[in-house]
Amino acid sequence: MSTSAGQAPSSSSPSQSASPASSSSSSPSPLPVRSVTEDEFDSWARMIADTYGADRSVEELADQRAATDLGRTWAVFDGAVPVAGASVYPRVLTVPGGTLPVAGIASVGVAPTHRRRGLLTAMMRAQLTDAYERGREPVAVLRPSEAGIYGRYGYGAATLGNQLRGDRRALRFRAGTEFGSGTVRLLADAEARPRVEAVYDRARVATVGWPDRQAAHWAVRLADHPHRRGGATSLRYAVHEEADGRASGYALYRHGSAPDGAGGGLAVVEVVELAALSRQAYAALWRFLAGIDLVSWIAYEGAVDEMLPQLLEDPRAVRSTPVDRLWVRLVDVDRALAGRGYALPLDLVLDVRDAFCPWNTGRHRLRADGDTAVCEATTAPADLRLGAEELGAVFLGGTTLAALAAAGRVEELRPGALAHASAAFRQDRAPWYPGGWAFPLY
Repeated sequence: MSTSAGQAPSSSSPSQSASPASSSSSSPSPLPVRSVTEDEFDSWARMIADTYGADRSVEELADQRAATDLGRTWAVFDGAVPVAGASVYPRVLTVPGGTLPVAGIASVGVAPTHRRRGLLTAMMRAQLTDAYERGREPVAVLRPSEAGIYGRYGYGAATLGNQLRGDRRALRFRAGTEFGSGTVRLLADAEARPRVEAVYDRARVATVGWPDRQAAHWAVRLADHPHRRGGATSLRYAVHEEADGRASGYALYRHGSAPDGAGGGLAVVEVVELAALSRQAYAALWRFLAGIDLVSWIAYEGAVDEMLPQLLEDPRAVRSTPVDRLWVRLVDVDRALAGRGYALPLDLVLDVRDAFCPWNTGRHRLRADGDTAVCEATTAPADLRLGAEELGAVFLGGTTLAALAAAGRVEELRPGALAHASAAFRQDRAPWYPGGWAFPLY
């Protein structure tokens, strides 16, 4: 159903360690929603993995447990047997104009024996109500494996991933492409990891849609269990270094294969993640990848406005397929809208419809000027009317209010309000989440 970025639990506080069962939201199912105990974690995690058709090794369970706060891990048990679950992993996400704490929703699953009993709805309601009533994160995010599920809970598709497939032999760079004076080195895991982590931490604060990663996230992200490689090789670490030795980029990749359509296979480089702190480092990493011998294709998931095609003599050497990735849900409309920046000054009244989180329903006045934004309940006439799903979709500045209005999903109540608000919510570059998403978490 869903996977999402997770965070290791921070030092415990009363609100973080409270049992989900204390939330005022009640499950519509006769089976109650409650937290998972230490003794129940392994069976719970294996049940979740089973809903995705996966197994969990002892090592993977240990990694997942290290990243999981049991106080925010929701479950439904039928007797002693776990039959549904979902976890909240607090993260810090880069949003337009800064960063914001978000609830990463992950490890969501319902056993096939207990489908269509309202268990997923009960868990979603419990999570959101708990976050709102305890004043936790104002925004929740997830990546659904099925796009038709989470709109009913007020999540909107906020970022796109761009699945790129490049013909390695045709990746010829335009004359004048700047590669800088740095070099690319292949490093062993132990030497590469601190350099990769340092580059990521600098890159994420400048890229909308990127979350922070603590030690537990990196442990899961870089876990390289042989049975999870899909027949590919172990992970390779290519690190770009400047002339003074500073790391300024990296590419994590594997060697794999893909069907050639004639019963055989083609050698493929599968780029798991790429980050660069300059366009020169970015170009140098792609020149390195394009220079790997005996490879037909390079596969990578980047942003919808990925730079690579713009660096090539033949942009058609890279085929792209956009796919929804991060879905966003505003838990507290006022706190969320006041927590991001805007491209233009705003004085806008939004009439929000939110049946799943009724505390958000009503009119909200959003005022923004420069680095300051304020949003609060109002009785003033509304300028735009929209639902929670639409508000989540536009929150990171990718999907536009104008595009949703054209589809009949946003209603303009004051002439001129739509165009101005749509431009104010936008940003220069498309938001995206780094790398594809896989269960469990990273």
